[in-house]
Amino acid sequence: MSNTSTVTYFLLVGFSEIQELPKLNFIMFLIIYFVALMGNILIITTVVLNVHLHTPMYFFVLNLSIVDLGYVSATIPKAMTNSLMKTRVILYAHCVVQLFSFVLCGACEFFLLTVMAYDRYVAICHPLHYETVMSRGRCIQLACFAWTFGLLTATLHTGATFASPFCSILINQFFCEIPQMLRLSCSDLYILEVGAIGLTGCLYFGCFLFILASYVQIFKAVMRIPSVQGRQKAFSTCLPHIIVLSMFYFFGVFAYMRPVSRIPSPMDLIAAVAYCVVPPLMNPIIYSMRNKDIKGGVWKLIAWKSPGKTIVQLSLLTSAFAPS
Repeated sequence: MSNTSTVTYFLLVGFSEIQELPKLNFIMFLIIYFVALMGNILIITTVVLNVHLHTPMYFFVLNLSIVDLGYVSATIPKAMTNSLMKTRVILYAHCVVQLFSFVLCGACEFFLLTVMAYDRYVAICHPLHYETVMSRGRCIQLACFAWTFGLLTATLHTGATFASPFCSILINQFFCEIPQMLRLSCSDLYILEVGAIGLTGCLYFGCFLFILASYVQIFKAVMRIPSVQGRQKAFSTCLPHIIVLSMFYFFGVFAYMRPVSRIPSPMDLIAAVAYCVVPPLMNPIIYSMRNKDIKGGVWKLIAWKSPGKTIVQLSLLTSAFAPS
């Protein structure tokens, strides 16, 4: 291809080896998407409807679940559609939107995890000032910070990636991914995206140092708690965040710190699937299983929505408005 004006679509060849089993691909993605969707919607609904969960920590958990909904929706529905329709085509405009959405949600999740580390630091190291420091206005400001930086990061990377003309339409992945898109570039303009990656990497490294410093102070404060139960309670409030953060870092490093293969590689595909699917799939499970407040809220929501409860509520409502 001579220039980018002739590129109107790309071919996603990530699952080219198993294209003879499109229904299997569709069922696999459908199950993953449904579980991730229902898990995050359940967390959002529980936090919104339970007044006892209207605290800074669960406000950020709510935002994290919203981000995870967008994160998994940026890639999986298109993969499901292609598997069902037995095609590999993605339009140029759709590829731009997909890459932008994926980077936006990934960056927002990272910045939200950074903000949540600060929240845990204030809660454990400065408990007497927690309500003052983490006020409602401050929480909204921190959430806006995460979303704004995510938006700026997505705009920067999307613009830099698609500024370069493409000499091929074959993407060795099941979605439009930055490393694979850079392989298609046929001009020196790809250096813009390399510079953007370097700039973002420095920012991410600074956030990582901030998270590390926060947890060093947290562990010091926890070890000064005299009672064993007090230490366990303090650690239990941090454990879900530590697990989610470690998982996000692990799969991110596994997916993007590896050299990009010149030919389709099963490891590239496995890394991308793990990075796109595991965090939004596991985050609601981790927070619901490791947190008594959320577990209690989920069970209350289920009990409130149970058929028996609904029948009782309807009967009471009918009797209240029935003519005497």
